[in-house]
Amino acid sequence: MDREAGLAHSARVTDSFIPDERPAEEQRSAQWTAHGTAAYRRISLALFLAGFATFSLIYCVQPLLPEFAQDFVVAPGVASLALSLTTGLLALAIFAAGAVSQMVPRRGLMFGSMAGAAVLNVAAAWTPSFPLLLMARALEGLVLGGVPAVAMAYLAEEIDPAHLGRAMGLYVAGTAFGGMMGRVGMGLATDLTSWRGAMALLGGLDLVAAVGFALLLPASRNFAIVRGFDPGFHLRAWGAHLRDPRLLRLFALAFLLMSVFVALFNYAGFRLAAPPYRLGQTATSMIFLTYALGMVASSSAGRLADRHGRARTLGVGLALLLAGIALTLSASLVLIVAGITLLTIGFFIGHSVASGWVGRVAHGAKGHAASLYLLFYYLGSSVTGTLGGWFWQHGGWHALAALTAVLTLVGFWVLNGLREAG
Repeated sequence: MDREAGLAHSARVTDSFIPDERPAEEQRSAQWTAHGTAAYRRISLALFLAGFATFSLIYCVQPLLPEFAQDFVVAPGVASLALSLTTGLLALAIFAAGAVSQMVPRRGLMFGSMAGAAVLNVAAAWTPSFPLLLMARALEGLVLGGVPAVAMAYLAEEIDPAHLGRAMGLYVAGTAFGGMMGRVGMGLATDLTSWRGAMALLGGLDLVAAVGFALLLPASRNFAIVRGFDPGFHLRAWGAHLRDPRLLRLFALAFLLMSVFVALFNYAGFRLAAPPYRLGQTATSMIFLTYALGMVASSSAGRLADRHGRARTLGVGLALLLAGIALTLSASLVLIVAGITLLTIGFFIGHSVASGWVGRVAHGAKGHAASLYLLFYYLGSSVTGTLGGWFWQHGGWHALAALTAVLTLVGFWVLNGLREAG
């Protein structure tokens, strides 16, 4: 295929994933993968592994933040940089990956990102100083940029739009499982060995997951490689999305949802390790088993949104977030765990619906819209995840809960404007 034909074909398949938005002849030319087929099952499992590897690598350090603070003698907010730098650099890398992904096979890019990040996680485990650990974690975020936006774009390109919400929910479920196992596994393995051994073990496991992903994922059928690089095209695509008020509100919701979730989880370990709870790594990590409910919520949210409306379903997610924050203010460990459970479910409902909504709202260059969504999403983790340390150090859990409650209320306001905008 020559360059002009490749550009035209790529523009068609990347810019119009929803049949309603495409001319009839282009709808007929797309080779959609239908639900229930062998290819659909392979795609679902492969993207589940991608979500698992990505999020287990990103968040494996979250339960280790108290260990970092103690071993390297740094403040909790400084220790949180082990996560914030990863998500911050990941947010920026997604832009580059979105542009590069037009020029290389999607499967190869995602595999290289997963494998490279797994190796860097092993390297981070054996760094002798905290600055070197932060450097390895920052590089990990850069390398992982090849997975999230490309995975969302792959699903939107290949899956029958009638089942896209379900497929996206399964991918988000994989991220939930990865986040849970990264956190729970770290706690268990740290008590059995050390935090260094635990990080190295996870890196090896995710390297295996990367190989499984590459063997399972079918090559793209609705995507053609574009030769050459046109920065003007990417700038125009991003600019157009940033001028869309509905997309801006979805990007804001991504920032707010992730801000609340990461800020609370970053410092829950510090709270539960201190009096009167004094929980060890294993006991604290068990709380992250609530992610299993997040998996169920995310896989169900897409179907509920398709049936009952996206705004209503996302509103339920925000309400659960707020209820969860309120319960964590209790001194009772049981109620704290219940609150963490509710906010986990609420977060995954909100993220699953909002991420799928982006593909519906964006007119053209949907991969670029996905990259912007994820930019705001990970900036919420990076900025508010570290900012929450200041609230925790100076006002304790009540100050942190107040910050996240305000952000959730802003989320309701943003959602209301999105509903009015259609």
